Amino acid sequence: MHRSLRLIPILLGALAATPVPASATSSSAYSALAALEARVAAIGFRLTTANASWCPAQQPQFGWIWGDLRLYAPKDRPAARAAYAASDRDAPFLAAIAPGSPAAEAGLAVGTPVTAINGAPPPAGEGDHPYARVTAYETAFAGLPLRDPAAVATGGASLPVIPVAGCRSDFRVEAVDRPMGMAEGRLVLISKGLAEFAANDDELAAAVAHELAHNILRHRARLDAAGVDRGIGKQFGRNARLFRQTEVEADRLSVWLLAGAGYDPAAAVRFWTAFGQRKGRPLFQAGTHPEWRDRVASIEEEIRTIDAARTAGRPLEPPLIANPPPLE
Repeated sequence: MHRSLRLIPILLGALAATPVPASATSSSAYSALAALEARVAAIGFRLTTANASWCPAQQPQFGWIWGDLRLYAPKDRPAARAAYAASDRDAPFLAAIAPGSPAAEAGLAVGTPVTAINGAPPPAGEGDHPYARVTAYETAFAGLPLRDPAAVATGGASLPVIPVAGCRSDFRVEAVDRPMGMAEGRLVLISKGLAEFAANDDELAAAVAHELAHNILRHRARLDAAGVDRGIGKQFGRNARLFRQTEVEADRLSVWLLAGAGYDPAAAVRFWTAFGQRKGRPLFQAGTHPEWRDRVASIEEEIRTIDAARTAGRPLEPPLIANPPPLE
């Protein structure tokens, strides 16, 4: 099965490309991956749209995750096609659709190829990277006007899909067994291992909300502006301190995103406690990430603030978005 994280890691350390073992390259393995994508699509759509009013950068949200048979080795494509019920048309297809989303309301189905956007062929993407076309599709749809109908051609018909406004992010699930996540500014990537590690959807939402918070708070751009070292030097001194600051900020905001979308904020406590205590956790993140007890304490403090606001009947006002502290 050829499908692995190929992007440069931003916030959670070096992500090794770990393909699923050859023995698992069956339609059942792809069906399991598709089920995880469906969960992440639903969670991502709910988090981005429910919290849209808090997000200074928005994009149209359609409630889908993209797939492409070019992500798989030629010998694995028949099994992948069967798992997604994808056509044999050489075009990116819908790998997951969130229930109740614009894509679902328009009648689109998993496996549907998209061959035109508003009457024009979608961009082909640049280079021979496996994700080139998926990235081009994500970028094209993210650049459409908010709430305007988009004519989505599926090869046999053109359907109007009316998006809703949401925080600026797309979502992907990658076939990597190690539990890890990444935020690269507009994209949230969740590994198969991380999605499987979460005990339930509320805990998975806690992990997704953490990565989404990185994007909302513009951590990649802010770290770049601060001139951090993304190599081995990130583990030491000022570099490590600034990376830790962004992790704490993402933890704090993530709890508010959970509350705003109707998830249980305490799920973040449960998730990060279990994640911090897991066997085989990497030591190389010690410099760039807070110790798990500290991050849980920070999360619990935010939960108390949320509970106090709700008890007093005050609207929720998440921290950091309007005035994030400087990285210096």
